[in-house]
Amino acid sequence: MPFPLDRQSPTPLVQQLTDHLQAWIEHQRLRPGARLPSIRTLAREQSVSASCVIEAYDRLVAGGWLEARHGTGFFVAECKPASVHDDPPAWGEAVDGSWRQFREGHDDLLKLGCGWLPNSWRADAELAQAIRQVSRGNPQDLFDYCPPLGLASLRQQLHKRLAAVGIAASPERILTTQGASHGLDLLVRTLLQPGDTVLVENPGYYNLYNLLRQHQVNMLPVPRTADGPDLAELERLLGEHRPRCFFTNSLYQNPTGTSLTPKVAYRLLELAREHDLRIIEDDIYADFQEGPATRLATLDSEQRVIYLASFSKTLSSSLRVAYLVADPALLARLAELKMVSGIGTSRFAEQVVGHMLANGSYRKSVQRLRVRLGQHRAKLLGQLERYGWEVFCEPHGGMFVWARVPGRDVASLEQLALHDSVLLTPGSAFDYQGASSEWLRINVAYGQDSRAQAFLQQAGLPRESVGTGSL
Repeated sequence: MPFPLDRQSPTPLVQQLTDHLQAWIEHQRLRPGARLPSIRTLAREQSVSASCVIEAYDRLVAGGWLEARHGTGFFVAECKPASVHDDPPAWGEAVDGSWRQFREGHDDLLKLGCGWLPNSWRADAELAQAIRQVSRGNPQDLFDYCPPLGLASLRQQLHKRLAAVGIAASPERILTTQGASHGLDLLVRTLLQPGDTVLVENPGYYNLYNLLRQHQVNMLPVPRTADGPDLAELERLLGEHRPRCFFTNSLYQNPTGTSLTPKVAYRLLELAREHDLRIIEDDIYADFQEGPATRLATLDSEQRVIYLASFSKTLSSSLRVAYLVADPALLARLAELKMVSGIGTSRFAEQVVGHMLANGSYRKSVQRLRVRLGQHRAKLLGQLERYGWEVFCEPHGGMFVWARVPGRDVASLEQLALHDSVLLTPGSAFDYQGASSEWLRINVAYGQDSRAQAFLQQAGLPRESVGTGSL
């Protein structure tokens, strides 16, 4: 299946590969039910990375051109899509939780760079108990709609939790959402219009990039450093472009694992005041906090910071419970849009989360997660140093380590990883324009798997070539 990929073209290779595969199917060179080459085979034939083939296949699956069959690979779909002009989803949509179709066909691979914890780490017994108790309780929680702001009992629990970390937010300033992505969507649709300009961290959260593109919002990248956003570049962009908002992770940033320092936080708030900037603080990893931490929402006296957090990473992605903290006027607009677009959130899910918060089972389960992640993180960082990997910054919490092997390109690492049945998440997925990168996101929860250990050691530099102080 030879395709003339043009490496000098401004069109990314993955888009070229997707277009060629779609053209073959559209012109009936590939018949319905025909099996496509394996990821490794096509990557080798085209001299591209495995992630390039993965993305092309996943785009075609999402577009209805291919079918992913469990354990057997990818096949031409029986029926073509209604339109051949629909844009396929970006790579970011395929990397994390929404990547179901690809994951179902490749359950045998270890997703070393995924964005979720192993199911075996979750508080399944405590969650099941909470679900049973809610099911046996007030029938209203099984059948009725949720109030516009969210369940009052849950917002009261959230008020207490926020106060414990120094965020002053009455229940009336808290709005529940169906996950953090829903919260971001409500904010983008309420605060921004097509053609507006915002600041985003780079590398950063790919689904946010996709969301902003969907709403035709222009993005300006702010490099993420070990201490937080690059303040010099941030100040330059503020002076030249007057963006409307800045989206940031304060703690355990995705994908670098870095956290905001107090000095950077105070200066960031000063710049926000000087340039009339709103800051959206996505604190989705808040409950992984270990020790003291700096959050913008705790320092914000002018209500320029909109705070967002979620239970998806720690408790369950299926429950889809998250929340926003904002000024009353904005919260009213968000609540109205929430009701118009989705008629509220799940009363049942919010009751389950509220129950676990109230009886202490959630707090205990998160404490266990922190300990376990800390142990795995310490082991992994030591191993990466021994194996000759370079770590961007040693994280003090969270799930992620941002690392690379100096002088090794991602394509060769991906081929080596597939040999060990490991699937990587390349740094290009976290660039706002999809630019190539030597860095990889590694989820510490999966680092001690034997497949991960084999890959990390083989991919690293020989011991004699590794200098001291690589961390």
